[in-house]
Amino acid sequence: MTIPEASQLVLQAAAMASGGEIFVLDMGKPVRILDLAKDVIRLAGLKPYEDIDIVFTGVRNGEKLIEELQIEEERMAKTRHPKIYIGDIALYPPNKLHEALQQMELLCHGSDDDALLALLQDLLPDSQLARRRPIVAIPATALSRSAALSFD
Repeated sequence: MTIPEASQLVLQAAAMASGGEIFVLDMGKPVRILDLAKDVIRLAGLKPYEDIDIVFTGVRNGEKLIEELQIEEERMAKTRHPKIYIGDIALYPPNKLHEALQQMELLCHGSDDDALLALLQDLLPDSQLARRRPIVAIPATALSRSAALSFD
């Protein structure tokens, strides 16, 4: 998907908004980052690995490798546009959220980073939280095939 196409989807989602929705945009088929890098180099009139090297630097802390179109706890509602959905996100019960915030506050004032990380992983099971050891190389992965937007 091109930048103008993605921008058009964002504008159309904004026009549909009535307040508080989370729009999920279907960005099309995934594209391998390595293929994209090679195409950009070729479009500049150069040759990959001859004129310009492609270097894999690894994953940064908190960076996602794959963007999922739909998380298990979410349900999607169709809109009048075939590539725009409204996500209905499952919310934490207020008492569970309050308890988790109290636990985080206690752990943040202490020095037990492992306990804090374990709590966050328990609260956010679908996320890939930052790894402690650096990764030096990654395989070519797919670009995000969706993006989530919230208009209040």
